[in-house]
Amino acid sequence: MNRARQPGPSKDFNTRADSRGMLQERSEARMLCAEIVKIRWIDKSGRGHKSTAILEDISASGACIQLDAPLPVSTSVRIKHPKGELNGNVRYCVYRDIGYFVGLQFEPDSKWSRRDFQPQHLLDLHRLLGRAIRSAARRVQKTTVQ
Repeated sequence: MNRARQPGPSKDFNTRADSRGMLQERSEARMLCAEIVKIRWIDKSGRGHKSTAILEDISASGACIQLDAPLPVSTSVRIKHPKGELNGNVRYCVYRDIGYFVGLQFEPDSKWSRRDFQPQHLLDLHRLLGRAIRSAARRVQKTTVQ
């Protein structure tokens, strides 16, 4: 297992994560995206914070954002978007070469929907793979019929 490099004081952030375990816990596929979003959270002392993050991927039940600084596991985070906000809790925080990748699990009453918020450069890998398989099957069918 590759251990994440953790600069600065990081004991409180439980930043070690097993990517295989994270994937197994997901109830649906994440869609890759690239969107700059505004986030807000309150730290343990009750002080509010605002920051800009990069939305890396999203699904109905969660998302991954990239930040310059770590967030502790269980921190409540709000992602602001043009039609509202998504509320979730930090499930993991891992440092990887270019920043902190923070996994969020959305609150039960705060599910993402493409109708409400469609990030830029949204890529549905399952749909793309399905199209590629159907296309390949048609090509194979044509060559076997001829």
